[in-house]
Amino acid sequence: MNIDMIRAAADRLDGHVRRTPMLSSPFLDEIAGRRVLVKAECLQHTGSFKFRGGWSAVSALTDAQRHAGVIAFSSGNHAQGVALAARMHGAPAVIIMPSNAPAVKIANTRALGAEVVLYDRATESREAIGDRLATDRGLTLIRPYDDPQVIAGQGTCGLEIAAQAHESGVTQADVLVCCGGGGLTSGVALALQAEAPGLRARPCEPEGFDDATRSLATGTIQRNARAEGSICDAIVTPQPGELTFPIMQALCGPGIAVSDEDCLRALALAFHRLRIVVEPGGAAALAAALFHPDAAQGDAVIAITTGGNVDPDLFADAIRRYPG
Repeated sequence: MNIDMIRAAADRLDGHVRRTPMLSSPFLDEIAGRRVLVKAECLQHTGSFKFRGGWSAVSALTDAQRHAGVIAFSSGNHAQGVALAARMHGAPAVIIMPSNAPAVKIANTRALGAEVVLYDRATESREAIGDRLATDRGLTLIRPYDDPQVIAGQGTCGLEIAAQAHESGVTQADVLVCCGGGGLTSGVALALQAEAPGLRARPCEPEGFDDATRSLATGTIQRNARAEGSICDAIVTPQPGELTFPIMQALCGPGIAVSDEDCLRALALAFHRLRIVVEPGGAAALAAALFHPDAAQGDAVIAITTGGNVDPDLFADAIRRYPG
């Protein structure tokens, strides 16, 4: 992985990806005790940053590979990103999803034209299912984070952050990233190293599923004890990736673990103060910025709201419980 791959992905994404805005609110600044800038990737196509990696990976395939089709495994956001990218390229897509993924994510993935294969997250391995189907059907597997072209696509978000931070007069800040397997975190870290070395990526995860945080602290890849149990389904992964962890280890600051309740509070505040819709896993970085201010450094902090594909009932309950 290198910055040239990210820049090449940005060229392929040009005209297809949204340059999502950097938002702010004096109310959020007051809660955090510093300036808070929110990179709203929840406004990206399919409702998350995952479209970047999906398009990057599908667009890098040969015509023969696209004709045969692609396969991916995901709890929902990578699923939708790959499904849309495949449809826009005229490629068949098979998506492996946990049976307990939010219904809206399963429905949206099917609506984008993908074949959805459901599995039991607690007893079955999505990697094993993906490898088998890819071999049997001649499909190209697009992994959700441990894939060079996916990392390159996610890194284009970092290029935008570097430019937008410069436009906002921010040269020194922690960039808080909702982190599952580390594709976005490592891609953003590589982009910032090249374009804005005063900005430092920091992974943010749910408590009990803080594998990246523990891995960075120990210097070796740590695995989560459980496969489920957090409302932050979008960023619950077994462990950091073999490709992503060395990049995070070299370039990122320490991780930050946040509670599910803090993510719900951040979700509600994002709606009340910024008027954006964020899912719990996509709110982990904002939760860290608002409710763990001592963990970040600098007069400003940048938080990426990575996804907005939230269950409607959960969202309505959260904004009622936390009126802002």
